[in-house]
Parts: sequence; structure tokens; C-alpha cells
Amino acid sequence: MQADEHAVFDAAYAAFQNRDDDALALSAQSLAASKFILAPYAEYWGLLLNLETTDSSTIQAFLARYPDTPFAEKLRSEWLKTLGKQEKWDVLLAEYSKLDKEDTAISCYVALARYSQQEAGILDAAKPLWFNASDQPSNCNDLFAVMRQQKVLSADDVWARLRLALQANQIAVAKSVARQMSPAPDAAKLKLFDRVADNPQKMLEINSISVKTRLERELNLYALERVARRNPRLALELWEKIASSYQSEDQNYLQGRLALQAARNHLHEALDWYKKAGDTLLDKEQQVWKARAALRSGNWEALLATIAAMPQAIQNEPAWRYWQARALKEKGQLSNANAILVPLSKERHYYGQLAEDELGEFVSTPVSVYKANDTDIAAIENLPGIQRSLALYSHNLQAESRKEWQWAIRNLDDTRLIAAAELAMRQEWIDLAINTADKTQFKHDFALRYPMPFRDKLQNNTRDNQLDEAWVYGLIRQESRFISYARSSVGASGLMQIMPATAKWIAKRIGMSEYHHGMVNHIDTNIQFGTHYLRHVLDVSNSQAVVATAAYNAGPGRAKRWVGKTAIEGAVYIETIPFGETRDYVKKVMSNAQFYAQRLGLTKQALKQRLGTVMGTNVDSQTPMPDEDI
Repeated sequence: MQADEHAVFDAAYAAFQNRDDDALALSAQSLAASKFILAPYAEYWGLLLNLETTDSSTIQAFLARYPDTPFAEKLRSEWLKTLGKQEKWDVLLAEYSKLDKEDTAISCYVALARYSQQEAGILDAAKPLWFNASDQPSNCNDLFAVMRQQKVLSADDVWARLRLALQANQIAVAKSVARQMSPAPDAAKLKLFDRVADNPQKMLEINSISVKTRLERELNLYALERVARRNPRLALELWEKIASSYQSEDQNYLQGRLALQAARNHLHEALDWYKKAGDTLLDKEQQVWKARAALRSGNWEALLATIAAMPQAIQNEPAWRYWQARALKEKGQLSNANAILVPLSKERHYYGQLAEDELGEFVSTPVSVYKANDTDIAAIENLPGIQRSLALYSHNLQAESRKEWQWAIRNLDDTRLIAAAELAMRQEWIDLAINTADKTQFKHDFALRYPMPFRDKLQNNTRDNQLDEAWVYGLIRQESRFISYARSSVGASGLMQIMPATAKWIAKRIGMSEYHHGMVNHIDTNIQFGTHYLRHVLDVSNSQAVVATAAYNAGPGRAKRWVGKTAIEGAVYIETIPFGETRDYVKKVMSNAQFYAQRLGLTKQALKQRLGTVMGTNVDSQTPMPDEDI
């Protein structure tokens, strides 16, 4: 490659950013003539800028020259939206089948296209697009208008989506749906949505919401669930004052919502509340929290019954396969339990490790370890997508580089995935190496899945703070994938993802008077601060690593409230963490720690033993605590 080619490519990207068609076209011609590896991107950018005026044959020719590439997929997606906007239905339908990934806006256009061709039943088939709590792309409103006009969307369907939006606290969506009712609510009623969202408890306590109309009754139900998220028992008291104004179907619905919040708040009566919901249809969240309520209370019979009532797709998830097996084992049905545990134990994740622990000496799960050789790696490096990824990275186009990488590896077998992971590691793309190695199913390279960079710095700080090195490595792997400049959406920084306020608090505790915010991104400082804080949360968590891990992610106050008053198995504590993000985080950190312990040659310990037993506390999950979450 010549240096001027790189300069021309940079100029092409600048022209694209500035929407300078003429300059971009000149750069594209030059790059194409020199057959530069990234020449297709310059042509692709030019097409993106001119989708509405470029003829279909030109775009089709480009897509044919570069099949199975991420930029062709993106171009096709944007082109299909343009075709839909222009109502070029025939071309849209011809090209739609070639799209690799579903897109809601395109799905709405396709439904309209098929309706225009009088395809039977297409509006009914498209109804799932309506039942969504989130705001849909604006073009979907045209489809929904046709559905209403053709009586495919009923009044009940509109009320059902309103309920979905309110459950998700999507007030703007709920108001938009309400406007489509007949008659539509007036401005005062629409303003009531915001008042209820701002202070649901106050609105209920002073009876500010009537129960005379269906809309007002729905807003009462919304307010009650909002209150129940923090205080289910108070919500039940408020509900009992107005329950007689509701039909039995709505009463059962609300009882099901209150039961969900009771389970999430670890109330001992949660299962009884589920019984009061009668035959109301439970959604996935309600079903899994009913199972967690049974698990938390040690009711194995109820757990088995709840799992059996789940749709098969949910039953097949690793979590519910594992807990079903545990319940069967507790009921003395060992052969049925082992029939689930044996195949689960061969899966390399948290539940697979727990399944292996349950089997003990009953089965040995051989692990196939594979190391990529230079021939394997060279073959990966020669893949066009990988070459483009490397070249894009050299031009600081990291988002595009990662898309190329992910696209290139998506169908690779285990051997080639490991070779790709090794190549990424040699490029010092530690996060990509981990993510790529993580995809293997049967052959594994655990040195790539669980790398140990910055070992000297980490050892010094874990020793000073008397921390388990495997646990700290497991936490960093989950927090940042060892990317020192990583920054979260809420402002956490560095390897150990430390929040600005936490960093300032730590600096004061350790007497670092010269500290300034930029220092938290320095590897040495970040590890020093992170391990110090991890020691702190371990101390305030009664030296229980599972609780401390939850505290590191969600704050010590919350982690303590989730413990309960009686001792529970560590795995049960994790499974019943109310925050989905924290629950997944703790599982992965503890699973990582187990693999790192093996890599570090530490004393072999079952994951179940590592999770241990979480001792009870006098703190009630409903009792507010002082804000000690830094």
C-alpha cells in the first residue's frame, strides 16, 4: 500500500462527513483505480449520500460485487427504506429477502407493499408490529392507519398496547396510543398521564384519578404498579380501596402485576399473591419471577410447577434447565435431574459450571483445548473482511472495523474462531480476542478467553488489599474487557469502571491530595482505586464475595437489601437479584473467577462453593437505608 492511498482514503471519509459529493467521487475513482483494500467504502459512502436519486441498477450492481459484507448489508437496509418511502413496492419486495437482519421500519414497509398487492392476511400477519411498548418508526404509523381502517386493529388492541406502554413506563408512547382512541382523550386527560408518572403514590392517596372511564381506570392500574415497584404492600392497600370498581378480569390482571413486584421485592407472600391473580395470562417477566419467588422461599414443588407451566422456549433457557434439575434432585428424582444436568454441564457458562458441580464425580466433562498455529492465523489474516477490519482500524474507524470483524467471524468454526482470537490478541485487541474466543462451542483456548494482562500491577494491589486475584480478574474482564480507556454510558472509566464521585471519594480515603479526574484512566491509578473500593465493598458485605460483587455494580445499600433475613444459597441470592443487569453481571464475574482460578493454578474449588452461603441480615428489603452507594 502506498502512503498516498491512505491520504486519499482519509480525504474520502472527510468528504463523506461533509456531504461533498464531488470530492468523494474523485477520491472513490482514485482508490478504485489503485485497488485499495478500502476502496469499496468510498463508493459505498457515495451511494449512501445519493440513495434517493441513484437508479436501482447501480445499487444492485454494487451489492452484487460485494455480497456478504457489512457495508452491503447496511446499504441494502437504507436503500429498502428509501424504496419504501418512494413506494417502489416491486423492487422493495424483490430485494427484501436478501436482507440478513430484520428491521422494524422495513418490516412495516414490506407489509404495506404486500397489502398493496392484495396479499391475503398480510395485515393480520403484521399485527405483532403493533404490540410493542416502544415507539415504532414513524413510517409504521401508515401501516397502523391502514390496519385501523380495515378493522384489523380493534379497540381492544389499542387498549392492549396502551397497557404495554404503561407497564414499560413509556409515557410518550402511551399518550400517542391514547390519541388513536375514539373518541380521543382531551388535553386535560393527556396531562393526567404526566401527573401520574411524576407522583403515582400522591395521585392515588388523594384520589386524583377517577374510576369512571376506562382510561382513568387504566391510569389507576399504572399508578398502582409504579407504587408497587418500591412498596408492594402499600400498593395492595391502595388497590383494595378501589378494586370493587373493576371487573374480575382487570382485578386478576392487577393482582398479577402486584405479584410480580412482590417477587422482585422478595416478599414472603409473593406466591400467595400470584394465586390471587387467578387465570390471568402471565408474561415472561411474571413467569420467571414466580419461579424466583418459589426458589427464594425454598418451595421446590412450586418451582417445578412454575417451570412446567412456562412456554418451552423459556424452559429451554440454561437458568430454568438448571433450576428444574435442582428441584428434581431436591425431590429425590436423581435420574431425571441428571438427564438435564449431564448435557448442561458440557456448556461453558455459569449454569454449565453449576451443573457440573451438582454431578460431582458422576460424570467427567472432557474439555478440548486447541492452540492456533501460524498457518491457521495466516488463513484468517487473508480473509478480505479481516483485512478490511485491520485497515479500518489503522484509520481510526473503530466502529466500522469492529463491524467488519464481527461479520467476518460470524460463521467460523471453532478452529478458525480461535485463530481469529489469536490474531486479535496479537493486535492487542484484547476485548475482540475475548469476544471471539467466547464463541467457540467444542474446542477452546482459555488463555484467549481469560487473558491476564497487567499481572504485576494487579498482583501488587490484590496482595495489598488481601483480595482473591481470580475474582478481581473476573471482575475486570466483565467491566471493561481490559480496555483501559473504556467509558460507560453513565461515566464510569477505565479497567475497573470507576465512577467520578467514587474516584474522588477513594482519593480522599487514601490521602491522594494531588488527584484530578483524568488520573482515573491511568492503568496504575485505576487498578489501585478499583481494588481499594472492592476491598471496601467486601468489608461492608460481611466478606461475602457474591454480595460484594453485586455491591460493586449496583451499590452496597441495594446489595444488602437483597440479602434477606435468613441465610440463602449464593446461587439463589444471585438468581433473585431484582436488577437484570446486576444479576447477569454477578453470574459472569463469579463464572470468570472460576476460570481464572484454574488459569492461575489456585486450589480447585467448585463454583457452588465459591458462591457459598449468603448469611441473613436484619435489614428488610422494604426498609430504606442511608445512601452509602458511592
